[in-house]
Amino acid sequence: MIARLALRHVILRKVGMAALIALAAIGITAPASAQNQQPSANAILIAKQIVQLKGVQQMMDPIAIGVVEKVKGIVMQSNFMWAKDINEVTAQMHKEFDGRSSEMVDAAARAYAAHFTEPELKQILAFYQSPVGQKMVVEEPKAIEDSMHGAAEWADNLSVDVMNRMRAEMKKRGHDM
Repeated sequence: MIARLALRHVILRKVGMAALIALAAIGITAPASAQNQQPSANAILIAKQIVQLKGVQQMMDPIAIGVVEKVKGIVMQSNFMWAKDINEVTAQMHKEFDGRSSEMVDAAARAYAAHFTEPELKQILAFYQSPVGQKMVVEEPKAIEDSMHGAAEWADNLSVDVMNRMRAEMKKRGHDM
């Protein structure tokens, strides 16, 4: 049971980390207030080229796979005696749902088109088609992942400092922790 929970935590953390990295890398944020009008079909097409160049679908594919596996794990916990059937259904679900990451490409394209004007999108597309833009596509996810690992390490170190300080303050009040 503990091993299963630990495995679930690792899977969820990896899926969650992948999602954060992907969303940060593609730049999805809340709807824009600067551009209140509906984006044109051409703006959405240009934005779609941008998100395709940025590799959104490749970033989201592991998330779709992880979601199917997460649901399988949940179902398996309370219905382990049906493991053979659950595994077969899971394989079927992978065929059906793993390709749905293309939906995220469309959503990301609409988000970009809502945040940027068509001329801006053309400039962004030109950037991502340039050599430095291509390098950005390759290196940005790595830089974001390094940043996330650095943030996790920083938070771990901070928690040690906070715990040490909490113990010291509680000891001053007569409580040994």
